[in-house]
Amino acid sequence: MRVLFFAQLKDVTGCDSVEIALASPLNTEQLWSELLKNFPKLAAYRASVRLAKNCEYAEPNAVFAGDDEVAIIPPVSGG
Repeated sequence: MRVLFFAQLKDVTGCDSVEIALASPLNTEQLWSELLKNFPKLAAYRASVRLAKNCEYAEPNAVFAGDDEVAIIPPVSGG
């Protein structure tokens, strides 16, 4: 699974993407658990970000597989 980080999340993680090898699919909670093991500072952003799976916003009950591309999208603002 490829996980993409955007905006300030790149600074928090120190990278713009990471590859995660999965033995089996993960639900949203399991994915977050895996991400927080590697990037504990993401915990501060969890409540304000959205997950996208293969270019579509993921539902809270989504299941993520090894061939998915996941984006962690921070809030955006504009004017």
